[in-house]
Amino acid sequence: METVLRFAITIFCLGLVVVIHEYGHLLVAKYFKVKIERFTVGFGPEIVGWTAKDQIRYSLCAIPLGGMVKMAGEYAEERTNDPHEFFAQAWYRRILIALAGPAMNYVLAFVLFVFVAARWGVLQPSALPIVGNVIPGYPAAVSGLQPGDVILKIEQQPIVTWKEMAAYIHARPEQKLTVEFSRKDAKNGTESIQYSTLTPQKDPTQGIGLIGVIPSMDKVKLGMWGSVRAGAKDVEAWTLQPLAYIGMKLKKMEGPKELSGPLGIAHMVTQATKEGVAYVIYLIAVISTGLGLFNLFPIPILDGGHIILYTIEGIRRKPLSMKSLQFVNMFGLVLVLTIFVYASFQDVVRLRLDFWK
Repeated sequence: METVLRFAITIFCLGLVVVIHEYGHLLVAKYFKVKIERFTVGFGPEIVGWTAKDQIRYSLCAIPLGGMVKMAGEYAEERTNDPHEFFAQAWYRRILIALAGPAMNYVLAFVLFVFVAARWGVLQPSALPIVGNVIPGYPAAVSGLQPGDVILKIEQQPIVTWKEMAAYIHARPEQKLTVEFSRKDAKNGTESIQYSTLTPQKDPTQGIGLIGVIPSMDKVKLGMWGSVRAGAKDVEAWTLQPLAYIGMKLKKMEGPKELSGPLGIAHMVTQATKEGVAYVIYLIAVISTGLGLFNLFPIPILDGGHIILYTIEGIRRKPLSMKSLQFVNMFGLVLVLTIFVYASFQDVVRLRLDFWK
């Protein structure tokens, strides 16, 4: 039953971001009075569907990946002289229709980020010298420091804040240090004073000392405006970080092995369900940001690719030839399928390496 529930939550998360994306296309297309023939969630055979009063066929299909808003005259062989067809619209209107899908994903992400921050607060590094986690292989882990330890002194120097501790360690690379800390016994709750000796390793890029500790996190309520600012920062972070990562991989000519496909996303949703509702909602926001960003990439058949093609049309003041459109769309389809297969392969590799545990 638990497995079925998590599978249902995964489908819901993926379905929600797809529906919001396609609904953005639908809203703007209807605003410009473009005739909509079908609104589809998923691909393959229709499981359930209905035709609304506006003559749009709404369908839920068997394969829960992606979706589509089918507009009249969207394909060359279907075009007539009907002014309500998609390609009868001015190039800049078609850009707005294409842009509406990713824009709605970003709106959803922002709203959910703000909601999580306002309802549950945000995590911020504690100002106290409390070890939140230790990085394997670094001096802190080797010396026996554990999450929850409170640093009291280093070389008899009293430590009051995390900033003081970090500054002291950074200034002493490759120097042996004696650390005094307090540790609470998990069984009986008693505290004891303990000592550890470690040598900060020198960071090759900055030349500072590092012992491999991460601060504990405090959950802080920010109020409404603070939550709005936090939501905006989350949207910015989840947009810029993937771009920086892709840029780094391209510069190094490496494959993005951390890229996740449907199996990887399902794993993340499963992990989030174990942590609670806030984590699930936050993950939906992250996925929505990712879908919006991916669709803005200038790849033919994606919204970003369409925007580029329509912009070229506007500059040239005449549409591209059917042969050119067919070629670039076929190239885009092959590229997207390649990315999908590669991401799915990386998911399977992580599965074999016990990633799913």
